[in-house]
Amino acid sequence: MTGHRDDAGLGAVARVRAVREQDDRIGLRLALAEAATRHERTEELLGMLARSPVTGTLPPRELLGQRAALGRLGAAVSDAEASARTADAVTAEARTRWEAARTRLAAVERLLEARAARRRADAERRTAKEADDLAAQRWLRATARTARPEERTR
Repeated sequence: MTGHRDDAGLGAVARVRAVREQDDRIGLRLALAEAATRHERTEELLGMLARSPVTGTLPPRELLGQRAALGRLGAAVSDAEASARTADAVTAEARTRWEAARTRLAAVERLLEARAARRRADAERRTAKEADDLAAQRWLRATARTARPEERTR
């Protein structure tokens, strides 16, 4: 970003866009962390379900208790998987918002850079014109000096 006075308005837009991009990036990081936590919980519950002993030689009361516990664990796995899918959807939305904010910020930064390049090119043209004018004046003075002695001899 430049500090040129002509870019004050666009500079303010760039600062706002930068803040929004940063906020959306933080939101994406939080969403990613939350999704990772929910996926870890799902994997943990699936591991518990896989390690649960299933025996057919238990008394009916214990067998019913084990079946109820496995049913609750299965429901917890289903809830955790749904929660992980929701977290994935939130993460996808957060990523989309961050990418859009990043694109908007990049567009404003490109405009600022283009303006700065245009100003540099204009300054270089002015400098070249001044150098040409000075060279032309110097040439005219030199030719005037060389022409004067000839005029005196006539």
